[in-house]
Amino acid sequence: MFPSTLLAAVTTPLDWSPTVGVIMILSNIVAIAFGKFTIKYPSVKPALPSANFFGGFGLPAVLATSAFGHILGVGVILGLHNIGKI
Repeated sequence: MFPSTLLAAVTTPLDWSPTVGVIMILSNIVAIAFGKFTIKYPSVKPALPSANFFGGFGLPAVLATSAFGHILGVGVILGLHNIGKI
């Protein structure tokens, strides 16, 4: 019973477009800005080779904010696709 319900909820596939890319980039920027103000110790070791490019973040902070940005971006993209905006 569960697989048939799950298959009934599937929508049309979403093709990649520049709009999708821009939404993902903006979501990552928002996540990095959020992390900049909320991470208690952003420069924990191991450090990155050019820390100035990454806002002084260490490797754990970069991985955490980019992972959060992708999760946020997927949610925004799928939500906008579901309501028919993209």
